[in-house]
Order: sequence, then structure tokens, then C-alpha cells
Amino acid sequence: MTGKETATKPRTASSAFRVGLIQMRSGLDPRANLESARTLIGDAAKAGAAYVQTPEMTNILANKREQLFANIQAEENDPTLANLRQLARELSIFIHIGSLAIKVSPEKAANRAFLIDRRGDIVARYDKIHMFDVDLAGGESYRESNNYRSGELAVVTDLPWGRIGVTICYDLRFPALYSALAEAGATFLAIPSAFTRQTGEAHWHVLMRARAVENGSFVFAAAQGGKHENGRETYGHSLIVDPWGRILAEGGAEPGVVMAEVDPAEIAAARARIPSLQHGRRFELIEPMAEPTHLHAVREPL
Repeated sequence: MTGKETATKPRTASSAFRVGLIQMRSGLDPRANLESARTLIGDAAKAGAAYVQTPEMTNILANKREQLFANIQAEENDPTLANLRQLARELSIFIHIGSLAIKVSPEKAANRAFLIDRRGDIVARYDKIHMFDVDLAGGESYRESNNYRSGELAVVTDLPWGRIGVTICYDLRFPALYSALAEAGATFLAIPSAFTRQTGEAHWHVLMRARAVENGSFVFAAAQGGKHENGRETYGHSLIVDPWGRILAEGGAEPGVVMAEVDPAEIAAARARIPSLQHGRRFELIEPMAEPTHLHAVREPL
């Protein structure tokens, strides 16, 4: 289930480092969105961030198909990707593009994340697995699968401070994905997002903290926030959460930079206190034949 973009062995976690999350309000013009991202990434780097993450849909937030496909490119031609690779080299930082809309065929795009190292090299790519196809209260409706092709592989890769599991937004609601990433060595979980205001108000904090606690991992979640050009409203509240579920830093609804110092030593400490990753067991589900019950029973394998 886990695809690895790098062939290197996991690195031993080193000293603390600063994380910068870029909160944006992407519109329909990729050039304007790029300039906003560049400015905020530069601000984060000046403040000492060694790892900077942008939100889902950094290059464009478009609901209408014609607006989306009129403004996106294949990966090799995408100007946002090329520009931010150069910026990573100039600033000598890791830039994690939460996702870009990337054209993969005349009919489909990929919702694709990129992790770029200090040399400007792409060290990991991840295509969002879980498509946001939902009908919300008040008539809000989304069909991400109409325009996007879902990914098939989970991705974990190395940073100088530990391993990072790469996910995007709606993936947050599928805890088995994060368990698989943690089992593959992930100590940081990246969840860049464009959560709707409605679902964010209800679930954002509790789900982010749960993923951190369940896996004894830091969570980095850069977010889109506010009322967008296309009429969509996103929740914002970019979060950095520690392995004990404590919120180290949080944004509001406006664009900006969210920063925190992250100490990888806290991961081992949290996992030693609650070693749930070592205690997970697989269960077999059976339906008992005895009447009159119709309940499902759960049995541990011998």
C-alpha cells in the first residue's frame, strides 16, 4: 500500500527545526496565486523555517471545469512548480507544495503534491487518493472525481529530521492511510487542505489532533482560508500539532504564515508513553449463526 519515492534508508531524527505553513486564498489566476505563495514562503524563510508547506490547490481553486482546464498545465510545463523549485534552491529550504492541479489527460487532472529539497529537486510526488464527492447541508455539493483522477499509492519519504507521510485534505477522514504511513516509518504527517468552512467548523481540529495522537506523529496542515474568487468558502486555521495532540500553532481565516519549532525527540517520548503502534492487531469479522441475534461479532485470530 505504501509507495516510496526515495530509495534511501530512513534517517535518524536530528535536532529541532522550524516549520512554516503558508495559508492562502487561491483564486482563478495561477500567476497571482504564485506571487502570493512566493511572498509568504519568503517571509517564512526569513523567520527561520527550514520546511515550508503550502495548502492544497496552491495554483488554482476552480469549481467550474472550463475555468480549471483553461488554466492548468502538464507537470513538465507547470510554471508554479518550476518557479517554486527555483525558490527552494535560492532559499535553501524544503518546500512542500500541498498540491497543484496538474493536467494528466485532456479530460482529467491530478491533485498532486510535490516535496522539493534544498537543491530544488523533486524528492516525492503524491496524487490525492480520496476524492471529495459529497453533498453538504444548505446545497453545497462537490464532485472532485468529475475533474480529477484519484491516486493509488501512499507516499512516505525522508526529511533530514525524520520521515514524512504525504496526504491531501479529504484523506484526513481515512485513518487506515495514516496507520500505514506510520507503520512505514512516518514521524510527520502532512495534510495540506482546502477544507470547506462548514466541515472545518465541525471536524477540522478534532480530526487533525486524532491523526497526531493515533500515530504519535507531528501533523503539518497548511490550509486555504476565506471567501474565494469562485464563491467557495474555506475554513483556514492552518495547524501544527504535536504527537501528544497539542496545537503548537494555528492560523485564522486570513492568508499568512503559521510557524512553530518542532522537536523530533517528542515523537519517541509520545510513542513510549502510549505504544499503540506496537499493539495493533488484525481482527476477523464473523456473523454468528445462532438465533435470534443479528449482530456482528468480532474475533481475534489465534
